[in-house]
Amino acid sequence: MAHEIDYKIIGSEMQAVEIELDPQESVVAESGAMMSMKADIKMATVFGDGSHEEENKGFFGKMVGAGKRLLTGESLFMTIFTHHGAGKSHVTFAAPYPGKIIPIDLKEFGGKLICQKDAFLCAAKGVSVGIEFQRKLGTGFFGGEGFIMQKLEGDGMAFIHAGGSIIEHKLQAGEVLKVDTGCLVALTQNVNYEIEFVGGIKNTIFGGEGLFFMKVTGPGTVYLQTLPFSRLASRIFEHAPQAGGHRKGEGSVLGSIGGLINGDNF
Repeated sequence: MAHEIDYKIIGSEMQAVEIELDPQESVVAESGAMMSMKADIKMATVFGDGSHEEENKGFFGKMVGAGKRLLTGESLFMTIFTHHGAGKSHVTFAAPYPGKIIPIDLKEFGGKLICQKDAFLCAAKGVSVGIEFQRKLGTGFFGGEGFIMQKLEGDGMAFIHAGGSIIEHKLQAGEVLKVDTGCLVALTQNVNYEIEFVGGIKNTIFGGEGLFFMKVTGPGTVYLQTLPFSRLASRIFEHAPQAGGHRKGEGSVLGSIGGLINGDNF
């Protein structure tokens, strides 16, 4: 069983989650996610996800778990934070970019949630972080954010992060929703998902929405994000001086003059 942890979400746009631990309770997180911790909390770096299952597999089992994490583009290592003092203590994890942190009680979703490969932030120790292969090749080759997705399994709390705002859709049996591939954050295990071609020459060339979208079919719950990090990064890169971008200076007669003064146009 996963450790039972209490938590508090802090902030609105650049959120953090504060985890409250009793003595000997632990939380596992992606490397680099920790923002602060009390002195009586100790951290240990481990192969794989640090779940109870991997602890019992020995060295080879841990190497296999670490190798699976490589397939999702994540680090070989995760970090476990354990409270070694008395009373209660706290460790805080910060979101990597503007957006929302979604607390997930895996017991409410049948012990499993499928999410984007970079969505996981932290979880109670005992939650397993693995990979979820999509059986259909179309999703594999064209899914963008989604051929190899992560699966979170267990009976504890997990926390995932998404960009912008979060929209939750509760789909009825047979209900279909078509989603931009980058906007899909997570879905419950009963939801079917596959890639479909947008179709139409004008849509393909001039639509600006990409060649494919994700088709999700209920029953189940789907979480969407309004600002995928890839979209945010693309906009920033377009206007970066290194990429040939220029400051627009919207709404100011000094926009172009300011650029000359700062050397942007030389």
